[in-house]
Amino acid sequence: MGGFQVLKNPQDDKTTSTTSPPESKKGFSTTSPSRSTYRTSPNGSKRPWPRRNQQFSSAKHDRVKDRKKKFHLAQFLVHGPTYHSLAMWRHPRTDWTEDSWRKPELYQHIAQVCERGLFDTVFFADLNYISDSYKGSLEPALRYATQAPEHDPIPLLTMIAAVTKHVGLGATFSVSYQHPFYAARLWATLDHLTGGRAAWNMVTSLNQNQATNYGQANLEPSELRYEKAHEFIEVCQQLWNSWDEDAVVMDRQNAVFADASKVRRIEYEGRHYSSRGPLNVVRSPQIGPALLQAGTSPKGIDLAAKYADAVFAINPRVEEAATYYSKLKGRVSDLGRDPDHCAVLFGAQPIIGSSEVEALEKQEEHNSLVPLEGGMTILSGHLNFDLSKLSPGDEMMSRTEPELQRSRRVYQKDNGDSMTVKEVAQRHGESVGLPQFVGTPASVADQLEAFFDKVGGDGFMLSPIYNPGAIEEFVDLVVPELQRRGRFRTAYTGTTQRDHFRQVE
Repeated sequence: MGGFQVLKNPQDDKTTSTTSPPESKKGFSTTSPSRSTYRTSPNGSKRPWPRRNQQFSSAKHDRVKDRKKKFHLAQFLVHGPTYHSLAMWRHPRTDWTEDSWRKPELYQHIAQVCERGLFDTVFFADLNYISDSYKGSLEPALRYATQAPEHDPIPLLTMIAAVTKHVGLGATFSVSYQHPFYAARLWATLDHLTGGRAAWNMVTSLNQNQATNYGQANLEPSELRYEKAHEFIEVCQQLWNSWDEDAVVMDRQNAVFADASKVRRIEYEGRHYSSRGPLNVVRSPQIGPALLQAGTSPKGIDLAAKYADAVFAINPRVEEAATYYSKLKGRVSDLGRDPDHCAVLFGAQPIIGSSEVEALEKQEEHNSLVPLEGGMTILSGHLNFDLSKLSPGDEMMSRTEPELQRSRRVYQKDNGDSMTVKEVAQRHGESVGLPQFVGTPASVADQLEAFFDKVGGDGFMLSPIYNPGAIEEFVDLVVPELQRRGRFRTAYTGTTQRDHFRQVE
């Protein structure tokens, strides 16, 4: 199947990284060409090289004294043909057959690669709709595979767990259209089946298409969605705690399986949910899964600060990332939690070459494969606004439509000027706003360090431009570089997903 394989019996003792750069790798040249000021395009014209974002240059940042603070790394995945990059499914280096993205072997292989690289987790995003926000039609989303189709990732977690031993396994599950008892039972079971490696990205659904797919005429207001989310998680946590750790005694001689005095009803009666309990799943290794969140609004930050073990964020500018990091950690502390128990992982799209020239060529190749209309389609879906109503040359900062205000921070260029609709859509199709870290393995490590040290931590959620090769390249080439610098673990020290997020050495 393609160019990847699944190891059937991973060894229990493989907890340290054994990665080393291969002599040659798909997508890499073995030479390092010298770089001229201009390169020749296919039509023979001369054009300047694209510039890497200088805010990530290690030469421009003052390194912190504590050089031993280590990264956390997570791998972003989707059970579908595209992730953050709309070019991925058609990229010439994407190594899959027509249907391999539907099959478990691809994701099992990726998880084993990430486990070899000692990642904290492999995480699956998920949506429950195909967007018709652009032009009021499904056709653009289906034509460009703009996060469509997406198969349910949760069944995959158990199949991945069967071929891995250590790496965490996470997925998105919306609280908007299920009852807490079902979610609590599902995730407690997954925590058992993964040996304590389950992680639940708790989200509220924010697209009208999702509401109508589940029989609701209108999307609920944001304030109500988050109010219900808090109550939903409270019910789940009480259900997960309805069994004591030692409730199961399995006394065969006296015919006592469980001590009923150590299993309780919860008798929860809230404004939106009620549940009598107890859960009919015994206490799981983590007492329910590790909890993930990706909120950027004040309500989203509050939800993350109260419950999350890790937070995913997309902040392409260092200054904005630092502000978000400080705000979230402060809110965690305000709520009486240890800020170190809520890791913040920033989205990143690595593009690695054997030379700077090759890396820039790979960046240009990838970005050129993204169709503008595909970018318009995915951005329309994320904004819940039809961008075909605007002119491609309109300045996004000048727009006053309510739907466009939530993402105003991504409409501005580094020099302060407004980006046009076309520019924002093109960038969104390339990475959904994730910054591209472009260069040799050492250079990419430099850029990640610069971002990390300026922001304050805690790590990165990586998204590939082609699959699975871009993931393999990072593990084989960048992870060893980070380990040599003392910036990434050389072994897992815990056994659960929550342990990985809290590991500091």
